[in-house]
Formats: sequence, C-alpha cells, structure tokens
Amino acid sequence: MSEKPVKKRTKKVASKMKSLSQTHGKEENFKPTTLAQIWGDDGVSKYGTLNETEYVQKIDEMHFSDLKTHATDLGIIPVDDRILLSKRLLSEFRSHVNEYRTPVDNDTIPDSPSEKVRKILEEGK
Repeated sequence: MSEKPVKKRTKKVASKMKSLSQTHGKEENFKPTTLAQIWGDDGVSKYGTLNETEYVQKIDEMHFSDLKTHATDLGIIPVDDRILLSKRLLSEFRSHVNEYRTPVDNDTIPDSPSEKVRKILEEGK
C-alpha cells in the first residue's frame, strides 16, 4: 500500500482566523474625563488618529530618524533600538486612547425586587 501525503491546512485556517472579527453588540458610549474633552477635544491632534492599526502602519513607514523625532515631540526619550522605541510609542498611544475612551457606567440595578419577583423567588423555599 502506498501512503497518502498528509495535506497541511494550517495556513488556510490561520489566514481565516486573522480575518475574523468579534463583536459584542454593546453600544459604545464614552464619558468625558477631562475639561478639554468636555470642550470638544477628541484626542486626535496628538497622534493624528485614535485607530491603533493606522498608528502602527504610520510607525512602520517612518525612517528611524523620523521615529526618534516623533518620540521627542511626544516627550519620550528616544533609544537606539527601533523595536524598543516602537513598543514604547505604541504603549504611550494605547494609554492616550484609553484616556479618551472611558466607558459610561449604565448599571441600573434595582434596590429591591418587586412583589411579583419576590413571590416567584420564594416558591423554592
């Protein structure tokens, strides 16, 4: 008997997994946390975007000298390692974005259940 070659499917599955996105269906409402946000600052002026993929692409397209200048403009001390500098810039970007995306707490839990609910819950005693 001749052995059949085993087909590798990992590449197709991996490419499908990268293209998938997950949603939760929750409406994203954010509350302002600073006075500048109340006045209408949306946080785009510092980095040019609030989208992480756009910012990563912008960092990847920069020359190393431009990357150092960008870090200096943001108040980050530039280092001689491009990978380390890119990681620092990305972590600072993420913290900046998180300042502008503080979720609103909409937890409306009643203090005590109604009489109808209370009767239903007491049936198991």
